[in-house]
Amino acid sequence: MPKPSVLVAEELSPAGIALLEGDFEVRHTNGADRSELLPALADVDALIVRSATQVDAEALAAAPNLKVVARAGVGLDNVDVDAATKAGVLVVNAPTSNIVSAAEQAVNLLLACSRNTAPAHTALVKGEWKRSKYKGVELYDKTLGIIGLGRIGTLVAQRLSAFGMKLVAYDPFVQPARAAQIGVEMLSLDEVLERSDFITIHLPKNKDTIGLIGDEALHKVKPSVRIINAARGGILDEAALYRALQEGRVAGAGIDVWTSEPCTDSPLFEFESVVVAPHLGASTEEAQEKAGTQVARSVKLALSGDFVPDAVNVQGGTVAEEVKPGLPLTEKLGRIFTAVAGGIPERIDVEVHGEIAAHDVKVVELAALKGAFGDVVEDAVTFVNAPLLAKERGVEVNLVTSSDHSDWRNLIRVCGIMPDGQRVSVSGTLTGPRQTEKLVEINNYSMEIPLSAHMAFFLYDDRPGIVGTVGALLGDAQVNIAGMQVSRDEQGGTALITLTVDSAIPDATLDAISTEIQAETTRQVELD
Repeated sequence: MPKPSVLVAEELSPAGIALLEGDFEVRHTNGADRSELLPALADVDALIVRSATQVDAEALAAAPNLKVVARAGVGLDNVDVDAATKAGVLVVNAPTSNIVSAAEQAVNLLLACSRNTAPAHTALVKGEWKRSKYKGVELYDKTLGIIGLGRIGTLVAQRLSAFGMKLVAYDPFVQPARAAQIGVEMLSLDEVLERSDFITIHLPKNKDTIGLIGDEALHKVKPSVRIINAARGGILDEAALYRALQEGRVAGAGIDVWTSEPCTDSPLFEFESVVVAPHLGASTEEAQEKAGTQVARSVKLALSGDFVPDAVNVQGGTVAEEVKPGLPLTEKLGRIFTAVAGGIPERIDVEVHGEIAAHDVKVVELAALKGAFGDVVEDAVTFVNAPLLAKERGVEVNLVTSSDHSDWRNLIRVCGIMPDGQRVSVSGTLTGPRQTEKLVEINNYSMEIPLSAHMAFFLYDDRPGIVGTVGALLGDAQVNIAGMQVSRDEQGGTALITLTVDSAIPDATLDAISTEIQAETTRQVELD
């Protein structure tokens, strides 16, 4: 089988490339050149970009085999996430790769701005000794306003608290109690603007944040304030900042990101009190190395069909370590469910019982849907498009959780109602130190049998001799039985044989068994 192909459209760290080369065919192209990019996408499985490659609807349409787009960085301004989701393409980034570098750049700009480092350097190399002109201000006992107290804002707060600064912040998504743990007082945006001696911006760029620090905001600040933007261009309105500097309503600024990049000419360059940089927040050796290796690992997970923690267009968010081992089990339960049901239900309930129910288990629902639809639709089913496939087919999906289960420490059940009203259920669990995947229930028939790559199920009227008949017919076909359990509702009632075998049962043998034992239903499922 040919290796899956990964197209690297921009520079990636050597460590990232090395992680990919063993398992994939790694190709390279110039992502900024559309005439080169679009043909190169024709048969690739994964695309890795940075910020110069536009991954829009046109690019996605040119890549019918594409399964994952990986951005070696944090921002996704150049990736149409909605279009990718509709196409069933996973979008991942490297959300923690540059957070330390970005936080350090904000601190760097703030320090340079407070001490006029850039103009003093320029003057000195010109032979001018101007100590009095470039007198600065201390950070000690000043108030730092942090707009956006996420990961990077928190790192900035931790670093600048060491300078003896008073820390205040605005972030509607952060609880005051959490902020207090790192010594930050949460305020309204207006209060942060009014009280701060320094303001640093650490927000994502979206429709709500573009222009947030604009003309109105800059009329509320102290005239001595210095403003740092090392987040995203456009959150700080550059034209409004220019007017505020010109009118003396802002003392200085440190700008690393721009509304339009590359930016090589700006009215802000007129001011010696403005320190500028060409978007260097992630430009460290360490950040580039981490970005490359993080997205390489995500691509490997995505192309192997595993859940990717850094996926941005998958419901479920961060997955707790206690939940992760149950995802492959749940996907297999979904496949067994569809095999047993013989079709797609009108409703699927994904039940999570036991200790893991205390965690966010939304991703368990996705794993069940991925398994349930994997063998019955033509399109590749992923964690991304599984909910869309269910919606398109009118399948109602519910997630049910309970902290208790009398028989097992944890139990996952996939059950559903078929169009004819029949109820189908399949349950599984993980047992022992090796977390062995076990099937423990089908349609109220109890069992305890490890999952296998090849499984078969026979429902029949309970009577003597059936096990021997099944074994003999499998022996004649040279199919070795790995495990067998018989469950029944009552003596002489209905019984269910669950089989694990070393190889797939030929169709002719499956039919012969079904005929010989007069099976009510016969199902085989391949889980490899």
